[in-house]
Amino acid sequence: MTILITADGEFITEKGETPKVGKRYLLEDATSGTNAQNKAFHALIGEYWKSGAHSYNADSFEHFRELIKLNLGAGAECFVFATPDGIQRAKTLEEVPEEYRTAKYCMTKLKSWKDYTLKERRETMDRLISEMQQVGVNTKKFYEILDGMA
Repeated sequence: MTILITADGEFITEKGETPKVGKRYLLEDATSGTNAQNKAFHALIGEYWKSGAHSYNADSFEHFRELIKLNLGAGAECFVFATPDGIQRAKTLEEVPEEYRTAKYCMTKLKSWKDYTLKERRETMDRLISEMQQVGVNTKKFYEILDGMA
């Protein structure tokens, strides 16, 4: 359910059932990512990794998660590269001088999942689910995760 607090002790139900009198609820700010999104995202990545259906060249689950965030998520927060003048930062890869666009000189700093906006989380999860379906992930756990999101 989604509610909008309109005044002290007053609210409007925007989505889902109206809260029941006498029942306790944990509230989360719905303008940023929720714990439910966090759990679902990490469960989906875990199931994708376990399925082996992906074609990412990852040597560990952590590396796989980074590749998912880079390719399907919000991507790089910035690029850090080394020059004779020292360590530099750039917002986009295009801002990095071409001679430093190699793994020897340049690193990507991925945006942290906790810093994703609600929209970025939703779009990332949509792309992840779509890719998982396209590559044929059809495990029982995958469908349980999807059912839990509905």
